[in-house]
Amino acid sequence: MKIRIPLSVLLLVLTTNLFSQTINDLKLKNKEIPKGYTLSDGNNCVSVQACTFYNDIETYSNIVGKVKSKAMQSFKSRPDSGSIMYFEFEHVFKGERFLQGLLWGKGGQPTDEHPEEYIVKGKFLIIWSFHPDSPVKEKSETKIDGILP
Repeated sequence: MKIRIPLSVLLLVLTTNLFSQTINDLKLKNKEIPKGYTLSDGNNCVSVQACTFYNDIETYSNIVGKVKSKAMQSFKSRPDSGSIMYFEFEHVFKGERFLQGLLWGKGGQPTDEHPEEYIVKGKFLIIWSFHPDSPVKEKSETKIDGILP
């Protein structure tokens, strides 16, 4: 006997899972933090622009959209420190060009002085403020790629 699942039910299940993600699902858990790193209070942003954006996001809401929730995780180790900023918007994030200019200036790309990187996945924006090749950034990026389509 074959069991048939209507396509609409299957799509509903997949869609519900897709849109039910929260910032807490995206954050690194203690067991996922690379060896030698610890969580720290406050921010450890490499450049001030990223943390200014995080702290003053409401100021930019007419450009980037209204934030539903936000969170920050900061990490430190001897050779590396930085912060991950998580944003969930009410609608799809719409301020990519603005964000690029704010983070990197006219160059439009990360530099040694402003190494921040980000990813936009629908309503989610994640900014990594770490120096290049940070194990924390790599671990976080892999996790987020596995959770958000």
